[in-house]
Amino acid sequence: MQIYEELVARGLIAQVTNEEEIKKMVNEGKAVFYIGFDPTADSLHVGHFMALCLMKRLQMAGNKPIALIGGGTGMIGDPSGRTDMRKMMTPETIQHNCDCFKKQMSRFIDFSDGKALMVNNAEWLLDLNYIEFLREVGPHFSVNNMLRAECYKQRMEKGLSFLEFNYMIMQSYDFYELYQRYGCNMQFGGDDQWSNMLGGTELIRRKLGKDAHAMTITLLLNSEGKKMGKTQSGAVWLDPDKTSPYEFYQYWRNVGDADVLKCLRMLTFLPLEQIDEMDRWEGSQLNQAKEILAYELTKLVHGEEEANKAQDGARALFGAGASSENIPTVKLADEDFTDGAIDLISVLCKGGLAATRSEARRNIEQGGVSVDGQQVKDVKAVYQKAQFEGDGMMVKRGKKNFKKVTL
Repeated sequence: MQIYEELVARGLIAQVTNEEEIKKMVNEGKAVFYIGFDPTADSLHVGHFMALCLMKRLQMAGNKPIALIGGGTGMIGDPSGRTDMRKMMTPETIQHNCDCFKKQMSRFIDFSDGKALMVNNAEWLLDLNYIEFLREVGPHFSVNNMLRAECYKQRMEKGLSFLEFNYMIMQSYDFYELYQRYGCNMQFGGDDQWSNMLGGTELIRRKLGKDAHAMTITLLLNSEGKKMGKTQSGAVWLDPDKTSPYEFYQYWRNVGDADVLKCLRMLTFLPLEQIDEMDRWEGSQLNQAKEILAYELTKLVHGEEEANKAQDGARALFGAGASSENIPTVKLADEDFTDGAIDLISVLCKGGLAATRSEARRNIEQGGVSVDGQQVKDVKAVYQKAQFEGDGMMVKRGKKNFKKVTL
């Protein structure tokens, strides 16, 4: 099976503008393609996972990825349903975030010897002359057609600023610049970006002639993939200092039964034949499939050693007999105690099991918290410093969130 056919079989391709030509280019390793990333944080999260895996697959087949960082477009927001404007970032912050992105992306993408590029669209967007830009690009866009785009229609109901209205034109101009500067002939993006991507393809053809080869592909469920980055307790980051390898492992271990096979196909590099065999699995076997998913993705992001530790810790918690030394641990400091004691609400917050004290209180009142296997419903529960000595306490919130709390 060639790479394009494999992408289809894994459920990654939703729409294309010219399938036969795209298939030929990708299978022959002639695609120079880009995917955009907004540098709004100093770490990527699991919502970026599908794009990173796709870039890795295509590069392995001989194609050249360009990671486009939206240092320019990121300053004005996009019509994706946000009700607030994006925070304006300094060039220094954007550069720091870009450096962090590249380090994380390097686990997936080989940037050596020009095999892949990281480019910031601030290079061409920030120095644009407004009048020249209007004359050069404006005539190629129909306002009527733009307003028919689904991303704008949804936003019109809540109010669409002129600032955000420009986003499609700027994203289209990105593709034009990448085509001119780096020979980029293909763009990938989520299904929510389809109209913007078509705008870029059309701009290249209008300005450079119908023979210009510019292709457009959307990823199936990529907008759903962005939602993967958020959980009840916040974002699931690829940076181990923000989301530990164990927490990352547990995130994937807890995917729904209906999603585990889909995630295995889209995100892992296991052979499709092996995944197809799992299609017959039912009941408790699905837990094994989830364990495989969690292990493979943790290994991909954090390496084999951390994946083994995370799996060992998870199995210990669920009684599979593995060593408990790899269970995630939180260490309390002397200043965390008042008169030699600490309340349970503070333990939950210090341990990252609750984002706020009010959330911790609610979890306790609802019976969702246990200490050393015993349910605790007293929001005023207090523990002495000596109780955290040695192996400490095992604190649990919900069914699958554990922390060993020690001194």
